[in-house]
Amino acid sequence: MSSGTQLANNAWEALLSAHAVLMKQFAAEDIWQDLTMREYDVLYTLSKCPGPLRIGELTRRVLLSQPALSRMVDRLVERGFVERQAAPGDGRGVHLSLTATGLEKQRQIGRRHARSVARAVTTQVSVEELRQLEAICKKLAQQHED
Repeated sequence: MSSGTQLANNAWEALLSAHAVLMKQFAAEDIWQDLTMREYDVLYTLSKCPGPLRIGELTRRVLLSQPALSRMVDRLVERGFVERQAAPGDGRGVHLSLTATGLEKQRQIGRRHARSVARAVTTQVSVEELRQLEAICKKLAQQHED
């Protein structure tokens, strides 16, 4: 294996390991109220979008299969956190967005989670390293979107 291939794979494995460790740490925290972390991820993703999303768009933004996401959305709708709206000009299309209750829930949990993330990463990583990490991750994410 070439040194470039080895380096890329080592970096990828390090990224996945860091993600796994941090996600386990975050999952163990008592901040999620009556949501799972995955449910919170859906609320967070919807909160970051400028407008309603189709289920297919939401599927591309979260780490769930479309069938699993559809079931989760059904539960979030039943609980009053997400609403479905008919897509304008498309009789079969449906848009998803947060309700006021869903947005408030996302903000309550999000404030705690943001502090937790900051604590977890700033104890190990300098400000300059955080800037580099952000730039690298944005570059990799942009590559996927292009």
